Order: sequence, then C-alpha cells, then structure tokens
Amino acid sequence: MTHNRPGHLSPLLQQATHVRAVRGKGCYLIDDADRRYLDFTSGIGVTGTGHCHPHVVQAAQEQVGKLIHGQYTTIMHEPLLKLSERLGERMPGDIDAIFFASAGTEVAEGALRLARQATGRPNVIVFHGGFHGRTMGSLSMTTSSVGLRAGLQPMMGGVVVAPFPHAFRYGWDEDTATDFCLRELDYILATYSAPAETAAMMIEPVQGEGGYVPANARFLQGLRERCDHHGMILAMDEVQAGYGRTGKFWSHAHYDVQPDIIMTAKGLASGFPLSAFAAPHHLMEKGWPGSQGGTYGGNAVACAAALATLDVIEQENLVDNAKVMGDHLRERLQGLQARYPAMADVRGKGLMLGVEMFNDKCQPDGDRTRRLLTACESRGLLMLRCGAHKNIVRWLPPLIVNREQIDQAVDIFTEALDETA
Repeated sequence: MTHNRPGHLSPLLQQATHVRAVRGKGCYLIDDADRRYLDFTSGIGVTGTGHCHPHVVQAAQEQVGKLIHGQYTTIMHEPLLKLSERLGERMPGDIDAIFFASAGTEVAEGALRLARQATGRPNVIVFHGGFHGRTMGSLSMTTSSVGLRAGLQPMMGGVVVAPFPHAFRYGWDEDTATDFCLRELDYILATYSAPAETAAMMIEPVQGEGGYVPANARFLQGLRERCDHHGMILAMDEVQAGYGRTGKFWSHAHYDVQPDIIMTAKGLASGFPLSAFAAPHHLMEKGWPGSQGGTYGGNAVACAAALATLDVIEQENLVDNAKVMGDHLRERLQGLQARYPAMADVRGKGLMLGVEMFNDKCQPDGDRTRRLLTACESRGLLMLRCGAHKNIVRWLPPLIVNREQIDQAVDIFTEALDETA
C-alpha cells in the first residue's frame, strides 16, 4: 500500500552547514535568500575550477546534446578515449593504463583488487589516519575516524595498519617520527604481514580526512625501497590531494617518489562524478579479465567535463596559482597562530591546509572548531573540519582563488576566533 507522506533525506546525513544553495559561480555559492558565501570547501576538494566554470559548463552542455550515457564495456565514445590520452600525459613514469569509475571509493577497491590479483598475495599495508572510501574494501583500509567503521565490524581481512609520520601528534620532530614509522613498518613485515603475503602499500601522500597531514620524502622513499625489495606495489591515493591541489599536479611529486598505481577523483571533472586509477600496462594486464567494469564509469558527460577541466587547469595556470595562493594563505595563518595559541598547528601543502585547534589544556578542541565554523558561516564563509576529534579546520578553496578572497576569508576567520574565545 502506498501513502501520501512526502519523502525526505536520511537523518544519518550530517550537515556541515545550514546553506541551501541554488547556484554557484567561481569561489561563491548563493543560497535561496540570494546571500553569497565564499566557498572554502570546494565540495570537499571537487570544484577546483570553481563553481560552473564557463568552459566546463559549455563542454558538458554540448555533450548532453550528443551522448549522455555510453556504457564503456558495451561501446566506446570519444570523450572517454580523449580523456584517457590527456590524463595519460599527466601520469608519471610508465603509468599509461587507466580504469575509470564514478567515485574515489571505487578506484580504491579497484587498486586493491588489481594488487591482489597481480601479485597473488592477500595482504595490503595502509597507514594510520588514512581515508580511502566508504565501501567495504576501501573502508577496511580507512582509519581516519572510528565513526566511519562503527557498527560494521568485522572489517575485511588482510588489511594491516602501519604508523604514519604525523610528527605533531607524536610530539616529535619529523626525523624522529620518520625513523619510528620506518622501524615499525619493518617490524610489521617481520612479525605481522610477511612480505611474501603482502601485495601492496597504499597511502595518501597528504592525508585528507585524517587531518591534512603531509608525509615526507624520506618516508615515502623508504616505502618505495621496501616495495622494490619485496616485490610489492606502491599505490598512491591522490583522490583529495591530487590534481593541482597542493601546488604540484600530483601531491607525491613533492617527494621525488614514483608510485606503481595512482588513484584520482574529486578535482577530476569539476563536480561531475568521475574517478580513475592508473598503472603501467604491464601491471594492469595482470588483473583478471572481467575484474573491472561498472555501469556509470567513464560517463560521457563527466569525461567531457574532465577534458574541459584539464583545459582550464592548463590555460589558467591553476597548479601554479595553488602554490602561490597557498603560500600566501599559510603566511597569513601562521601570522594568526602567533596571536592565537589555540591554533596549535598549521600544516599542509598548497591550497590544502589544516589548522589544528587545541583548548587551554593542550587537548583537541572539536567543540571550539564547530563553533568557529558556525561563526564563519554567519559571516559568509563556508569551511569544513576533519580529524579523529573533528578539531582541524580545513582550508580548501577552489584553485582559482585570488589573494583578495584569501585575505577576506582569513579576516572572517579572525573575527570568528575572537567570537569563540
């Protein structure tokens, strides 16, 4: 029997703001009361080219009129083939084979599947604080917050968690944290997951949900050495930190290290659902036939938008802008840190910066962080928080952001700091 009650969104969706957006333009969202908000969330790092960039809009509109859905294990279509070529040009080393899906979690699952099939080994090592997705395999590799896994235990087997060199959390300098983490990794290989049973290591070069924590060159190069020595695959999750976000096209490029697999999503198509992972052809062909697919992966409109996104990134020099504007933002935040002791740490790279908030007992202050973001929203600035204790303010503006907009956002944040003191 049907009923006449209207449906509504699931109550399990936790809303970060109270905004009901009706349109977006550039770095701004406009709500149903025609109020404009400076959007420093970028849809969690998705709208790198800003909201409704004219070139992206035009490409999507033109594609909608030609072909919306061409299921890519049934037929081929031009945007998919062109995007494969263009994205391949952006890949490091000999990475040239690309699999497309719809969301970051799918490519994490795909990378895990390929690693296990290609090596014949069951285990994967991930790093504490990492986020790789919400579906069962990727969630089993996610340790950024216990709430994501709560009520679903036990997780998938074969996942081993190693420490990440989060120097601030340990209270150490970077070298001490790196030495400790590499020692512990070797101890894991000696006591927990034999190299002959370890297919891969998967890591975010800059952790996202875990708190905007960059790795470092010596640590990532140490992973590369161990993977080479033991015949393991090194997979880089660039879903949030990649695509120019950190001031280099791929965040791992800061560390002079070559991965075997790269995973990307978020900034790939300026808001259309699209993700991908890539590997060298000789590695990708070791997967089992039929192990890759999906109904909506490589959607024609999303691929057209992704091609336009690459155009904008290149023509407007957005990777360079992310570095220059990121340096300015960091300088402004570090200036504030000297005045506000509650800003316990400022970290990250490019336009992916985190501010960790502590209380006067030197403990994570999630409540202050929540109030801070509410105060920012009331002044027309939207931001998000992350971390296990939800006490890290993420600075994640579109890559098109300019100096004036950054200064406006920092000024608003300063007012919010005073209001919530």
